[in-house]
Amino acid sequence: MYGYLGIDVGSVSTNLVLIGEDGTVKQSFYLRTRGRPIEVVQQGLKQMQAALPDKVKVAGVGTTGSGRHLAGVITGADIIKNEITTHAIAASNVEPGVQTILEIGGQDSKIIILRNGVVADFAMNTVCAAGTGSFLDQQASRLNIKIEEFGPLALQTTVPVRIAGRCAVFAESDMIHKQQMGYNVPDILAGLCEALVRNYLNNVGKGKEILPPIVFQGGVAANAGMKTAFEKALGYTVHVPPYYNVMGALGAAMLAREATNRKSTRFKGFEVAEMDFKAGGFACDGCPNVCEVVEILESGKVIARWGDRCGRWSNALARHEKIS
Repeated sequence: MYGYLGIDVGSVSTNLVLIGEDGTVKQSFYLRTRGRPIEVVQQGLKQMQAALPDKVKVAGVGTTGSGRHLAGVITGADIIKNEITTHAIAASNVEPGVQTILEIGGQDSKIIILRNGVVADFAMNTVCAAGTGSFLDQQASRLNIKIEEFGPLALQTTVPVRIAGRCAVFAESDMIHKQQMGYNVPDILAGLCEALVRNYLNNVGKGKEILPPIVFQGGVAANAGMKTAFEKALGYTVHVPPYYNVMGALGAAMLAREATNRKSTRFKGFEVAEMDFKAGGFACDGCPNVCEVVEILESGKVIARWGDRCGRWSNALARHEKIS
């Protein structure tokens, strides 16, 4: 039996998904990155190997996310793609004909517009963290509730409180003010969800033609209050797919299946989990750009470099590998 592995390394979470040849999800893991992407990728590989039957052979690996190059180098990925591509591929397979993808993760949010199965436009948040998973975690903690209770409590509202949502700072201070005025928690939470949706649509979604079918994915899609607020603001049904929190990894796995199709894979094997990797870097003083060069070492040997605009260091490494 062949399987295809997708790995999505983000600032907050690292996700792994293994699909079968038919594209169905066989295993998925959602892990906290905790600022240690290499360790967490290795941890995820250990968990994946332990969960899979011995007869499963990994025939392809794809990586995505902000740490996609890092994950690709240490695992031996067959394909490395950006988050826009992988989220679009996954959503298109889960919801055929999808035209709008609302994606909100731990630290960032994005919108992807598809037309006839092709990405026509996209945007990502730039300076405001309002509405992201980490912001919602903070507000749940401030209200002394578990993040898992946020959505169900928000749905118990009778009259959502109007909260300023222009940015995270204003939203938080206004929420505190409403607390002090005596509003109940469900009304405050529902108002906060509506404020964050307004913020998202006025910033990330500004100028975008949002048409159904609409898919809501990323960790924040678990919050039923946010889903309801999006539906209220847009006037359309918003679909949350079964694997909403690992869609990037799912898309990477699907692309790996297309790229390899049982042909030879570059995957180094689950033994990667036991290898000694280190990440380092230095500032190149070869020109006024002073590029920050990142390098990855495997058992003390440099296996990859990137970050140099001219290719002085990355190309030199590639030439050395070709000669040896």
